[in-house]
Amino acid sequence: MIILVTGSNGLLGQKIVKQLVKSKTEFVATSLGENRNSACPTANYQSLDITNSQEIQSIFELAKPTVVLNTAAMTNVDACEADEVNCRIINVEGVDLLFQAAKKRNAHFIHLSTDFVFDGEAGPYIETDQRNPLSIYARSKVDSENLLINSEYKNWAILRTIIVFGEGENLSRSNIVLWAKSALKEGKTLTIVNDQFRAPTWADDLAWACIQTAVLNAQGIFHISGPETFSIYDLVIRIGKFYGLSTDMIQPISSATLSQKAKRPPKTGFIIDKAKASLGYNPISIEESLALLNN
Repeated sequence: MIILVTGSNGLLGQKIVKQLVKSKTEFVATSLGENRNSACPTANYQSLDITNSQEIQSIFELAKPTVVLNTAAMTNVDACEADEVNCRIINVEGVDLLFQAAKKRNAHFIHLSTDFVFDGEAGPYIETDQRNPLSIYARSKVDSENLLINSEYKNWAILRTIIVFGEGENLSRSNIVLWAKSALKEGKTLTIVNDQFRAPTWADDLAWACIQTAVLNAQGIFHISGPETFSIYDLVIRIGKFYGLSTDMIQPISSATLSQKAKRPPKTGFIIDKAKASLGYNPISIEESLALLNN
């Protein structure tokens, strides 16, 4: 098995690379630009623009992957709303180029997607629930899923996930858990939405599920998330209480009071029974993950 990882400079990509190095699995890690992950050996890294067909062809000829693990995406929901063209180039056209290259090699194609493919009116969701995207970002992920779902080629898996958190190196964006922990330590006043419900996902658990999907050559759609669904407000409260920080400065607000460009689904969350049964997925609790973050 030779795994081609896209988006290796991102949080999930870094966790996947770390686990592949530890297990001594053969892999090639790719991201746009230079390698920003010290855990990734230089010999295993290649720069790759997933929207460039020539670069993709070169990488596939060089690496000869049997598995493609695609974590690369434009994931800033509001940025996607403001720039639909680039959102679709990266999240749909780029995926199509990778998928076509994988098909030519008969490689197992594993694609990361999101809870935002749902409208949040009937969560938590199972894999077969009807999708109804509310934003440009969400639509791009639905369309990228459809490239696989509607293809005659069936050697693929879609892993949908929710609010991935953890620590990484040189990341372009933080995540809500690290942001809230830092802000609470500084005693800042936080206004947090209490009407959006999610199941935050420990990045290490998601990375394990990605690799396990490759190892088992699992096919189809899998929901991969943390074990609990709760409001963003409750998440920040639990972070504060876990670290013994004051939660007095956390103020609940409605999503309607925010000036977010993109509409968010009110309540998602996943039923992860399929992933547990098929992959052996067993995510840790939010408190167990918080204990693993550096203090």
